[in-house]
Amino acid sequence: QVQLVESGGGLVQAGESLQLSCVLSHDTFSLYAMGWFRQVPGNEREFVATISYDGGSSYYADSVKGRFTISRDSARSTVYLQMNSLKPEDTAVYYCGASRRDRSGYLMSIGQTMTYWGQGTQVTVSS
Repeated sequence: QVQLVESGGGLVQAGESLQLSCVLSHDTFSLYAMGWFRQVPGNEREFVATISYDGGSSYYADSVKGRFTISRDSARSTVYLQMNSLKPEDTAVYYCGASRRDRSGYLMSIGQTMTYWGQGTQVTVSS
């Protein structure tokens, strides 16, 4: 029932920034912890960041701490991922996730809750 639509991906040079957006529809946004994950061909899907239902807490992968910021806007039913100081190793398909069973975003970060996924958006960082 829940629909997630990502946008904002693209091709950038190392050191530049991108902001990804994901809109949740067909359900109440405030009931869901939200998150961003990424995947490259041949690899498992990797946790990037999650945010609690109320935006009060968040979790980040060590690889993106200090560079990426997750936020949410209840009025727009949208979660954002601001990506600064991008590196070539950030290149991946980025997926938006939502979990109604979670609240803090912690369970989603460790893959221990049912998560709905968007279609993904490609981020490519050139050296």
